[in-house]
Amino acid sequence: MHKAAPARLKGPRLFPLLMLQLMIVLGMAVLAFIWHAPGTALSTLLGGGVAWMPSVLFAWLTFRYRGASQARNIVKSFYRAEAGKFGLTAALFIVVFVAVPPSNPAFFFGAYVVTQLAHWLGPWLLHRPSRT
Repeated sequence: MHKAAPARLKGPRLFPLLMLQLMIVLGMAVLAFIWHAPGTALSTLLGGGVAWMPSVLFAWLTFRYRGASQARNIVKSFYRAEAGKFGLTAALFIVVFVAVPPSNPAFFFGAYVVTQLAHWLGPWLLHRPSRT
């Protein structure tokens, strides 16, 4: 008699969502470069990066564990990931405003908001039905 193997659970498909965010950031930066100036493109790139990098950290920290036996670790990882995302976001805002003040704050914050919206609307934008 064969020993039963544990089920291999599929994790959420985060890579396409993170790549969608990155492509939106890069696209906004290219458009800002073409229509405005290199400084505006840099502001756009920095604003999108401040939103994108914490999302990558959150995805990496959160979805390391799978399965019912790892429920406690999954919950802990969500709390750690959210705290890490908040801390990294605050640190990136500080670094950007101290080290490289945006030449165009409107483009900086606009890129930040659009990148966040891309994350929230990602499943709809990627035409992926919910698994629930």
